[in-house]
Amino acid sequence: MVLPPGREEQMRPDPERTTLQNNIPQITEMLQELILRPRRDLAKWARVTKQTPNVKIGYPGQHLASLVTGVEGERTGARGHDLRDGSEVKSCSRVDQLDKCNACNAAVARIESSCPRCSSTNIRRNNDSKWLLAVKSEEELRTLLDDVPRVVFILSDYPNYDEMDWNTLQFQVFEIWPQHDRHRQFSTLMENYFNNIFLPHIERNPRRTPAPKNFWPYSFQFYMCNPVRTFHCIIEHALEDANINVLEYIDPLMNRENVEPVPMPLSVLNRVERRDLQRVIGHHQYRLADQNGLTEDHRTHLTLRDTDHANPQARLYRRGIR
Repeated sequence: MVLPPGREEQMRPDPERTTLQNNIPQITEMLQELILRPRRDLAKWARVTKQTPNVKIGYPGQHLASLVTGVEGERTGARGHDLRDGSEVKSCSRVDQLDKCNACNAAVARIESSCPRCSSTNIRRNNDSKWLLAVKSEEELRTLLDDVPRVVFILSDYPNYDEMDWNTLQFQVFEIWPQHDRHRQFSTLMENYFNNIFLPHIERNPRRTPAPKNFWPYSFQFYMCNPVRTFHCIIEHALEDANINVLEYIDPLMNRENVEPVPMPLSVLNRVERRDLQRVIGHHQYRLADQNGLTEDHRTHLTLRDTDHANPQARLYRRGIR
């Protein structure tokens, strides 16, 4: 990708604030102690109390962000920078979402195989959590897009969701650098949300704050923003003696311009987009994209859809799955 003049280092982490070392061992230890062990204990007691076993990922997600990026926090909770370099951290967990019985509409916990009210096994398993991006003023919008160096997105979910395997989890960390041309579509999404949704809503109903921008994992919008993945692990036997397998880890000081964005699966494109893309890139490139996902260059031939109506994509992209 050819970068605009003067923007060559906008995805380079600040070495003065990237101070945490020995990160992979600490990441695995932190996941065990702050997320996996408490989740096992909660699952045990949930069977007794019938309460939710969900482990909220908000603050543990910030610990994970610090260890993956190598940047400490500022001990400010929700009232300051999430990381010392000014980075914002957003967490989303699709693990242990509350499900619904299709027969009687009762709530069903993820660890329950049948409805506690009517014993039906016809359960609607939810997989629709998303990141929430709130901007409530022009100043907040400009801070996010002009001052925040990067947004770190934490995602925990089930890699084998389609097989209803609730004992295998995965954690992924993605980065978007709002001032970099590679991630210009993220700025477009946020500007469109603020101008086309937030402001008209406030004009109609000044006393009611509009919902934040929904940013769906694995959606067309998500991939169009060219997110860079810096960490990925699979956790097997998560409710037993959990085994953490780190599949991907980008060094905290590495220039993110040297990291390819996450491949974009053809499955998130509609019929017209597929047809037009194949016409532009040719049959051979299209076949490669069908196998390996769309590259960053392929995405330059796509147009961002109407950002006022985001559609969630529940299927996880894995190489070879279309």
